[in-house]
Amino acid sequence: MASRSSALDSLEELESPTDSGSDYEATMKGTKRRKPAVSKQPPKRTRHNAALKGMSSPSGISVPTPPGPSPQSISQGTSMQLSARSVRSMNEESQIISAKDIYDAVCSGKSAMVTVVDEWLDSYKRSREAGLLVLINFIVQSCGCKGVVTRKMFDSMQNAEIISTLTKEFNEDSVNYPLCTPGPQLKRFKAGLCEFARVLVRSCRNSLVYDEYLFPSLLALLTGLSDSQVRAFRHTSTLLAIKLMTGLVEVAVVVSVQLQTTQQQYNTENSKRAHDRASDRLEELQATVRELRENREELSSMMNATFRGVFVHRYRDQLPEIRAVCIEELGLWLKMDPEDFLNDGCLKYLGWTMHDKERILSMVLDKDPDVAVEVVNLLLLIQQRTEEGLDEEECGHIYPLVYASHRGLASAAGGFLYNKLKGVMTSHSQENDKANNAAFFQILISFYIQSEFHEHGAYLVDSLWHVAGSELRDWETMTTFLLQDDELMYEEEGVLIELMMCAIRQAAQATPPVGRTQGKKNLSMKDKKIQEQDKRRITTHFIPLLPQLLAKYSADARNVKLLLKAPLYFDLEMYSSAQWLEKHLDLLLSQICGIVEKHTEVAVLEACAHLASTLSSDCYTFSSRAQLAFSQLFDVLTECFSTYVNDLLQVGECGTADDDDTYSGATALKRIAALSSAKDPTAWKLFDSCLELLKSRMESRELDKELMVPAMKCAAFHLMWAKVNVVNSKPTEAELKRLKKEVRSFCRVCQDCLSLNQTDIRDQAFELLCDLLLLYSMGSVRSEPALRALAHLPSDSLRSELAAFLLDYVFTDTEDVELDAESEEEMKISLLQKKRNQLAGYCKLVIYGVLDLTAATDVFKHYSKYFKDFGDIIKETLSKSKLINPVQSAKTVCLSLQQLFSEMLTEHHSRQDLTEIRDLAKRLAMSFGIDLHRVRKPLVALHMDGIRFAFRDPQEGEEPNPNVAFLKILSEFSFKLLQPDRAQLAEFLKSACPSAALSWPPVKLYQRSLEARSTSKATEQEGGDEVPSHDTPVVKRRRTTAQGSASTTRGPWLDNSSIQSSLHTPALTSTVQKQPAKRMASRKPRPVESDISSSLTEPESEDEFSPGLQMRKVKPNKRRLASSSKNTPSPGQQDLNSHLNLLSLIEDDIAERDEDEIEDYQSDSDTGYTLPSTRHTSVSVLDELFD
Repeated sequence: MASRSSALDSLEELESPTDSGSDYEATMKGTKRRKPAVSKQPPKRTRHNAALKGMSSPSGISVPTPPGPSPQSISQGTSMQLSARSVRSMNEESQIISAKDIYDAVCSGKSAMVTVVDEWLDSYKRSREAGLLVLINFIVQSCGCKGVVTRKMFDSMQNAEIISTLTKEFNEDSVNYPLCTPGPQLKRFKAGLCEFARVLVRSCRNSLVYDEYLFPSLLALLTGLSDSQVRAFRHTSTLLAIKLMTGLVEVAVVVSVQLQTTQQQYNTENSKRAHDRASDRLEELQATVRELRENREELSSMMNATFRGVFVHRYRDQLPEIRAVCIEELGLWLKMDPEDFLNDGCLKYLGWTMHDKERILSMVLDKDPDVAVEVVNLLLLIQQRTEEGLDEEECGHIYPLVYASHRGLASAAGGFLYNKLKGVMTSHSQENDKANNAAFFQILISFYIQSEFHEHGAYLVDSLWHVAGSELRDWETMTTFLLQDDELMYEEEGVLIELMMCAIRQAAQATPPVGRTQGKKNLSMKDKKIQEQDKRRITTHFIPLLPQLLAKYSADARNVKLLLKAPLYFDLEMYSSAQWLEKHLDLLLSQICGIVEKHTEVAVLEACAHLASTLSSDCYTFSSRAQLAFSQLFDVLTECFSTYVNDLLQVGECGTADDDDTYSGATALKRIAALSSAKDPTAWKLFDSCLELLKSRMESRELDKELMVPAMKCAAFHLMWAKVNVVNSKPTEAELKRLKKEVRSFCRVCQDCLSLNQTDIRDQAFELLCDLLLLYSMGSVRSEPALRALAHLPSDSLRSELAAFLLDYVFTDTEDVELDAESEEEMKISLLQKKRNQLAGYCKLVIYGVLDLTAATDVFKHYSKYFKDFGDIIKETLSKSKLINPVQSAKTVCLSLQQLFSEMLTEHHSRQDLTEIRDLAKRLAMSFGIDLHRVRKPLVALHMDGIRFAFRDPQEGEEPNPNVAFLKILSEFSFKLLQPDRAQLAEFLKSACPSAALSWPPVKLYQRSLEARSTSKATEQEGGDEVPSHDTPVVKRRRTTAQGSASTTRGPWLDNSSIQSSLHTPALTSTVQKQPAKRMASRKPRPVESDISSSLTEPESEDEFSPGLQMRKVKPNKRRLASSSKNTPSPGQQDLNSHLNLLSLIEDDIAERDEDEIEDYQSDSDTGYTLPSTRHTSVSVLDELFD
């Protein structure tokens, strides 16, 4: 077996992988195609094909020799030169297959591959030169090259010369070639090409593979192409060569088995005594052994040449797809033929590609999540099956991925973390499962505390759910830890409670947390059954234990807030299933009431109100017990407030309330306000007291936010519940008048609060105004004629105040607010959430007809500058406004641009400002969509308004035509116009502008935009964006001062009649804020290299990975403050959620889904992995905004 041992001996002498290879060599190898000599040669040795046919292949399938003349019948002395006449006559035969036929079959898939190969083999047997030429042209076509290898080139040129000629004639139309074409055809073509190579080798395994012409010539050409500087040549030829070698390895394994079997038969026969031997049989076996050895040597020669000529250079190619196919096939060779490949000569290449652990670790942040998942799984195998594994620093690259937003990647990281935790537990093995689970929770708690991503417990639990579901469902171990004293430290108790509540939610809802939902996947029947079983187990276990847990942690706001969520996941009907469970319900109600009387934190009171609303629902048979308990609690709180209200109304020098009285009254109001979101407070008649309290404080200017904010909430909830009551009953006319008077009085007080310097009071007043104006709008009572008297329309002064609030406190930079370094990041996110809520509330007033549609100009003109913070809200407002009135919406868009243009002229801004306005115009133009027929009238109206504005009559003291440069902005909308409308607008332009103005650069630019099918880009050639400076009157409104209550002035665009919305008014709108969210991890954006450049310069594959990760910061764009003074909002400012279908407008993850044409704006989509937002909500913010 000397030949087997030396089959790949030369691999030891290969060059070091640190060599540069031949990727950028100026010349190509002069690999010569093996040609038979013209002179007469001895006849080729006889092949014992009959003996080979009798042997079985590894797959158990006998591959017969194709019919037709055998290669042995073709004389080796035949010249490669064929006359043109003979070639022409052969091509006329119907059986001849062309390169295009093979290419079409490969593109179509695997089904016709055997037939195609058989047809080509028939043609090859008729003329091997012509057949090989067809195969060569098929390879060239598969590379995406339009060149053709002619018979003259084939006969007169060497491989290097042919490749050089093809390279010069490549003429790439694009960077794509068949193996990298995007879409499903890529997988189909690659699979077909690999299948062609496999079928070709299997069809030739018994004959043509040994003819010393077909495969040596084919592999020589592929070796030369794999060394090409053209990526398409290199990629395609490498894939084909490597796949052909895989087929040769398979054949070599079969030959080796046959050789071993035949040798054993020969040895057995030869060991017999002389008179028992069959001499004919012995000679036949000896000849078969000799031929099999020759075949094995020939196969080894071709494999060795391919390995050295292709694999050794391409396994470190710069294209990752080439590197991947080389290493993938090497793994197959190691499995199929370990005797030849499982040695240091081949294993070193596998080791060299895997020894760079630092790079592998960086690949966990690959931009393709599927790649990152495979890398994490590979690292898990390395950790499990190697002695050294990964050290803690290396594991630290993987641990944070359990918080990633991509669920597959997070689950893979969860499996890695679980394996690590189990490894730590194994070193401290316990006696039973309970002890093991206790140890698991202790280690998990320690990991969560040490990680920097707190408040993401739901994502950690979801990552571990598929591997540690049994441990995370061990409710008994968790509650035992919590109810026993001195088992855990305080911080550890809080972490365990958080993880326990996340596990309860995961088991009861059987859905991933917000941000990890991958499509709308319905639960299977099996999953639903498991969910129901988990919910019953949770309810059975926690019903008797929850009151004990609440009693133990009743004084701890953070922990009790979490525990109060547990009953929301119960099967609450179980409270009525047995009498002994009712006592646990009474204990739970008692604990809830005690927590309300004990706490003043808004988050705790909201949790109590939410649970009280759920337990009081009429769908449960025990609801009357809960309603009675909370009514008694309301009585106690109301009596407490009534004790101090008279003293609180006395302000100034004659005031009798001390600080203790004020605190007691304020805390009582906070608790009442929280419960009012869940229970109707109108029976306790607190509105008058709260309104008088607010009026007295406003008059005396003794502004106490701790007292005034809950008073506003109580009064607002009274009005909200009163509206619900009148809708569900038949009120008298006197009751309606009294209610309308109360609404008018409260709105007047809130309007006065908008000009205060107290941030919390001012913000609360704005949010409640948005709620009440929507609830008492004309649209909300349109279907109830008897209630139309309740409709409350905002006054002009209130409209101005609301719009000015946006400019002063929403469209400003968070960075302009002074914050201490420690809480800066939390405060920025919290302030951004609050601003989004306030903007959403204002937008809904526009959409549902409470405010004029033209009031949206204050929103639209900030679309570009604040796109990152508010882009999704403004875009949805644009979309909804088009449903209300398409023409008026387009005019509003134009009006917003006119306002910005006038402001720019007034403030003498530079040329850059016009560029910013044009950028806004481009973004607004994209909002009109692609259905140009549907937007014809709106676009024509927009252009006509813009032309009129550009050539309006100058006011006193102005130069003529001060707004003519506005046509440059208007030209950004021209590409959306149809041709008839272009001609109409061109005529309108001529009639509207002076004759001398037709030669002005802005006019000429606009005319060209009407003539072309796309926006003109020749702005600079026409004189740039210089805008003449004129004393145009100020269009922008001014902010009211904190001391004055007079309304601000607005332009004439708010004097139009209100546009009635055709949309249904929602039940109620809330613009409340939630808990501040923690920072989210991200990477810095990095440039993406393109393959469009020359084929001689290709991006390094290392650039596909991120070097590290950083925390993403919320950085709104810079902007000057419109108001003279600002106050820092309180980080603790929070409101409550109403159970009256209050729409929570806190964002989930801000997912910006804009058109492809505006993707050049800054985004965070390039992050390696994104931590989910901690701003938990149950539904999408936009669905809540505009449902």
